[in-house]
Amino acid sequence: MQSSCAEIQAQVSDRVLEITINRPERKNALTMAMYSAMAELLNSAASDPGVRVVILAGTSGAFTSGNDLGDFLGGSASGEESPVFQFMSALYNFPKPVVAAVSGPAVGIGTTLLLHCDLAIADDHAVFQMPFVNLGLCPEYGSSFLLPRIMGHAKASELLLLGKKFDAQTAADVNICNEVVFAGEALGRAREYAKELVQKAPEAVRLTKKLLRQGTLENGLAAIREEAGHFQSRLQSDEFREAATAFMEKRPADFSKFD
Repeated sequence: MQSSCAEIQAQVSDRVLEITINRPERKNALTMAMYSAMAELLNSAASDPGVRVVILAGTSGAFTSGNDLGDFLGGSASGEESPVFQFMSALYNFPKPVVAAVSGPAVGIGTTLLLHCDLAIADDHAVFQMPFVNLGLCPEYGSSFLLPRIMGHAKASELLLLGKKFDAQTAADVNICNEVVFAGEALGRAREYAKELVQKAPEAVRLTKKLLRQGTLENGLAAIREEAGHFQSRLQSDEFREAATAFMEKRPADFSKFD
């Protein structure tokens, strides 16, 4: 199985597909081409009997620093046909187990995509953040629906409204990840989980995953679609332009002129 994008690596070994984000010079920030490649890989693996488990990881001590703002400023994301939504849909509907190995920054969708993985391992150098409000944006990928349900309203409000960074142990405490390991050990532990899952009855594993999600599947998809509509509008907003410009100019954003 090959990736259509050089910055997304793919390798299948012993029925495990490893998808690796490989853009270290930008801390694995995601472009539209990278989203398309990951969506293609997941959609192909969904029906491939040679793949029973997927691992998502990043190279060079980073999971992903989130979306490449330059791509978004270019206006390349739009609607459910966008590469971002295609990736979201592919992971959300993926019928087989997905294990994430997180080290370094996991920003924006780098955190929210973990809500759609079945297991997530973080090392003690992992740093999580959902800075949507800080960028003049809104939550995405169903996070406004799922986070209050897994950690309670108060903690979800703290993480989404304040947009502050938090460490791996906090992520584990609020059920974003399953386990915290020492630096550099997340991928190895993810491979151990994947090996264990591969050895189990595949249909029973897929059915169990389906049953675990049946209570939230439709409502989660509705939330993803509603958030996506608002997110797209926010990308055209003056608040986002100010936040993105401030980020590029390495200065604090000034929202004092907005009502």
